[in-house]
Order: sequence, then structure tokens, then C-alpha cells
Amino acid sequence: MNDIMAETPVHSFAPGGRRRHRKARQGSTGVRRAIVLALALPVTSAALAGPSAFAAEKGIGTTAKDTAAGRTLDADDRQLVANLEARVIDPRLGSEVSGVVLDSESDTTLWDHNGATALMPASNTKLATATAALTVLGPDHTFTTKVVYGNGTLTVVGGGDRTLTSADLAELAKTAVAGLKAAGLTSVKVAVDDSLFGAPTLANGWNTGYYPDSVAPVRALVVDGHGVQDTSIDAGQVFAQQLTAAGVTVDGAVTRAEAAPGDVMVARHRSAALSEIVHKMIKVSDNNIAETLLRMTALGAGRPATFEDGTDVVRKVLSLRYGVSLDNFEIYDGSGLSRANRIPAATLAEILELLTESRYSPTLGSILDGLPVSGEAGSTLGPEWGRFDDVNSKCAVGKVHAKTGTLTGAIALSGLTQGKDGKWKVFSFIENNSTANPNDIKDALDGLAATVNGCWA
Repeated sequence: MNDIMAETPVHSFAPGGRRRHRKARQGSTGVRRAIVLALALPVTSAALAGPSAFAAEKGIGTTAKDTAAGRTLDADDRQLVANLEARVIDPRLGSEVSGVVLDSESDTTLWDHNGATALMPASNTKLATATAALTVLGPDHTFTTKVVYGNGTLTVVGGGDRTLTSADLAELAKTAVAGLKAAGLTSVKVAVDDSLFGAPTLANGWNTGYYPDSVAPVRALVVDGHGVQDTSIDAGQVFAQQLTAAGVTVDGAVTRAEAAPGDVMVARHRSAALSEIVHKMIKVSDNNIAETLLRMTALGAGRPATFEDGTDVVRKVLSLRYGVSLDNFEIYDGSGLSRANRIPAATLAEILELLTESRYSPTLGSILDGLPVSGEAGSTLGPEWGRFDDVNSKCAVGKVHAKTGTLTGAIALSGLTQGKDGKWKVFSFIENNSTANPNDIKDALDGLAATVNGCWA
């Protein structure tokens, strides 16, 4: 868990000022389809459909945007800005801190504190990864793991399913054994084919100390999310044990080999829909899912399954499909483990603001639904992580939906909450290099989110 360029439009991020790229982002269907064709990215009808269940329930994305160039802040917003100005200088946050608050309904930037400054975003990077994956592959996309037979060998072929379980493998083994016995075979060799991805490498900003606890070497085959150096061989060994338990003799050790073109498929397993996988990744901040999705996104766009190609596709999706600014934006992985990543709070807020638009809900809704909720057990904003539990922020329990991010020297919190005026606010806060205790830093950021909510008046 990591809780350790195309031309872009001009922005105006003044408090109360409308961001000028909005009109371009809401361009015609024909323009967007042309952009997609240029990128060779798939177009899904879902991109133009109605709001997700969450959006409908919360009333997000259903209000027309204010077309005025600016507006006078009301009393609630003026108090919000004043409180943020006073609280962002909290000594716990240090001097390298940035933040942005947007009003989704009026399409205005309410508050900006160094919002264009590029800081290390930690797991907030996953917001960009998820957006690209859902856009390129589609929320209904599934990943297929196959078992093929040829030349006396059963080969498990990895398809980039980071959620494959031993129970799933057991079903594959059961089907394979039935076929073997029907053919009168009682022994077989076992191999794994993870050639969908190249040999694992370190991303820029990674070190070998991440392996295999923070993230496993990225391979196309894994079972039960095991954090081991060779997840493919490990999965093959689990499969071999299941064959043995079913009365089939496995000859020799599990090997790595590419399936031959003439091999016959004997069993296959399809993952849950990508929307469910993204939901899980966001909720618990799963680094391994993020890195696998980065590679599958690259493949889906017709590119090699590498860090470099995956992150380039992310950039193009954000900029060309959604009009998100890439000013000062640098990412080198999908999880946010890279200490070389730099994303401004303003950019993270733009990504999150997409979730408030009903036309994007069918594609991106699982990000919104997967955002941890303040005080939600089992998420990265749960009580087990000490979040929203101090005197200033506990009033916001159940009211903030946000993605966490934590690395040594970097803590971020970006999400949405309904303000005191009942309007949905999008916020992003990032701090780098504070010398305070990390738990104290998180308390300070939680307090900023409670301030946006308005319960800490």
C-alpha cells in the first residue's frame, strides 16, 4: 500500500475566477471523437450516458455551470477562504504546501495556495492512472487468464489480472484435470507464460527496497496478490499443487515458457469488470493493481507495456481527452511510489472535477465511488489509520470523499465534500518535506478538508 506533452490550454486560477479551459473541455462530440481517433483510443457510448448511482444520490454533476467570468463570493465562501488562509500556515504542514478548492456548481476556483506548484503527490497519482485506464479500456473491460495444453504441458497464460485468486486458479485446474482425464492423461508438465509484459524493471524514482513489500516486480500473472519476487512462477506453483491434489502427477518444476501457437485452450477465467478493480485500487490504495493497470492501459492504446508508454498514454488521455492541464506535470509510474513524480494540486483538482460531470460518470464513476470516506473502516481514511479523529476534523466523519497519499516526505489528500452552503467542493492539498510527525501532518490535512466541508467553521 502506498500510503509509504501535448499542447495545453491557458489557465486562470484566481479565487472566484472561472478556469478558462472549461469551454474547450466541453467541446462537441465530433471534436472529442477526432481527438480519440488521433490517439487511437477507443470511444464508448458510456462517455455520453447519464450519472452513476453515487452521482445521482449525491446530486453531483446535475447542475448547469455558471458561465460568468467571475462572481462575488458569498459569506460562506468568504469565511471558507479566510479559514483556509489561516490554517494552511499550520507549522505541521511546513513551508512546501499547496492547495486548491473548486466550487463544482459555479465552476469557480474559490481558493488557491501555490496550486500550480508541482509537488510529490504520492498515491494521488492513482487518480490519473485510474482515469486513463477507464477511458482507454472501458469500465466493463475484463482481464483473461488462460490455461492451454500442448506437447505434454499445461501453460498458465497471464492476462494482467492482478485480482486473480487461488480459488480462480482452482476452477481452472478443475477444468484442466477433467480434460486430461478424459484424454487418458495422468501426468503433465506445468509452465507459466507472462510474456504479455516485458521483464520487470524499476521506474524512475523507485529503488529495490520497494520489492516486494510496497510493490512486487510487475508481471502479467499473480495469484492472491502475493508479494513475492516472481509472482508468475509462484502462481504456477499454486496451480501445480492444485493439479496434484486432484490426482494428476506434475512432472518437474514449474518453468517459464511462451505458449505455442498450436496449443489448445482448455480453461479460462475472466476477472471482474475494470470498474470494480479500480474501485478496489482507489479504496485501499493498491500499488500492484495500479502498476498492472498502467501496463494494460498502454497495451489498450496499442503501445508497449512499459512505464514510459503507460505514463505517456496517461498524459495524452488527461490532456487531449479531458483538457486537464499538464503544466508542471511529471509522472513515472502508475502507483505514485516514484519519488520523481510531480503533480500540482491544481491538476489533481481538475482530474477530480471530472467526476462531478454527469456525462463522465458512466466511464469514471468507479473512481468517485471508490474514494475512501472519512472514518470508513477498511479504507485509507479509516480509524485504523488515525484519520479524522482529532478535535478539529472529527466533525467531518462520513462527509469527505478523498484519495490519500503518503510517502516519506510527502503527504496528500484530494477529494470532494459538500460545503456548508450545500454545494460540492473539490479540493487538493499536498505537503512535501515537513519535519513534523506524519500523523500530525495528516491531522492538519484532515483539518483543511473539514474546513472545506464547513463543519470546522
